[in-house]
Amino acid sequence: MYRATIGGLGLTGLVLWAEIQLRPISGPFIDMESIRYESLDEFFDLSAESDRVCELTMAWVDCMATGEQLGRGIFMRGNHAWQPRIPGRSAAPTSRLRIPISLPSGLVPTGSRIKLFNELYYRRQLGKRVRRIVPYDPFFYPLDSIGDWNRLYGEAGFLQHQCVVPHDASKQALRLMLQATSQSGQGSFLGVLKTFGDVPSPGMMSFPRPGATLALDFPFRGESTLRLLDRLDDIVVDHGGAIYPAKDARMTPACFEASFPQWRQFAELVDERFSSSFWRRVTRQDTGVTS
Repeated sequence: MYRATIGGLGLTGLVLWAEIQLRPISGPFIDMESIRYESLDEFFDLSAESDRVCELTMAWVDCMATGEQLGRGIFMRGNHAWQPRIPGRSAAPTSRLRIPISLPSGLVPTGSRIKLFNELYYRRQLGKRVRRIVPYDPFFYPLDSIGDWNRLYGEAGFLQHQCVVPHDASKQALRLMLQATSQSGQGSFLGVLKTFGDVPSPGMMSFPRPGATLALDFPFRGESTLRLLDRLDDIVVDHGGAIYPAKDARMTPACFEASFPQWRQFAELVDERFSSSFWRRVTRQDTGVTS
């Protein structure tokens, strides 16, 4: 039951009490280094190097880049650092800009606009490497500086595709996914690429596992967006990976079963009084139970 509840989609019952072990950090600041890298190969080299010296790593990836620049981006790494309080600057997350309305459909970023945005974002860092001390919130939560940022995607909203692919297949799978994205013209300006550690989760249904994880946001454009996401799903499954249930709105039963091979064992521990639209969809059920 413990293993089922970890990452268990809220289906094993109510958790009434939990005890969590914490560890101290030196303060609410990060000693961060931002590195502009030029290719997917360089990303993996930086990841391997950073895992030895940094606790925190992630990368913004330009999903519209092609050719030798496929997978280029900005790699950010850092460690918790002590720093005296900066006058007038709170360590708590704050919103500096707020999007007042959802963008009209004609202003929602298209492939060409996203490509231009990504080019400018990639070039905004003039030097190859920049190092500085920053508060934790812009490092962990860069979008929190923009209130209601989801409105940038328009009234139709957006879908996020996040996957994880095992290390031995990650480079090939990521190449295919980024190529499919750039060719579709439905790119993302909020692509995040990083690697998971090698410590296995005890959870039957846990998403994190050793490998590389890619998250892409797409403005919803109907069937064309769904076809692209189906293509990305196929690439992930073909390379032994998994799709993230917590960010899903359209996963098929076949994709779910391939992503979580222990799901039948997990199903035996689901509380019969709990269900969800997601669970009924991916396990081919239609019980009429309200989520």
